[in-house]
Amino acid sequence: MSQTVTKYNITAKLLHWVSALLVIGLFSLGLWMVDLGYYNDWYKTAPHIHKSVGLCLFALTLLRVVWKLLTAHPEIEGQKWEIQAAKIAHFALYILLFSLFIAGYLISTADGRAIAVFNWFSVPGFGSLIENQEDIAGVVHYYLAFTLIGLAALHALAALKHHFINKDNTLKKML
Repeated sequence: MSQTVTKYNITAKLLHWVSALLVIGLFSLGLWMVDLGYYNDWYKTAPHIHKSVGLCLFALTLLRVVWKLLTAHPEIEGQKWEIQAAKIAHFALYILLFSLFIAGYLISTADGRAIAVFNWFSVPGFGSLIENQEDIAGVVHYYLAFTLIGLAALHALAALKHHFINKDNTLKKML
């Protein structure tokens, strides 16, 4: 957009912070639930919540991309290399998110069953597309999740660096 703005609008801020909280929550829940025993009360509930919230985050991320494309947003501050690094990191965060969504979908629908989203509606499954799909997608999902958390932490550290060391407006634009 050609319009000059100095901070993100309230919708962009909400989408950013809700997404961040959901990513951290899904990561934590995912790590916890994989060690649950069959007789644990949460054995079926935790994956249901993880899948439901994950699909809601997918919808939120789609909305976020559309919102970003349709609304004006502030310029990235910093040296030329920092601006380029930020653009690459932001793009990578979206690629990682969408890759995680795809891998999670492939895990959950390998048996052909739909994914119930909080029992409100179901997302249909296509079944297994490759042999051992759920296992392969599970490994991919696991490593993508750690990569996403690592890049998100780096993103947060960069914002703090800009705030405390560079003393620029980077963090304030999103608060």
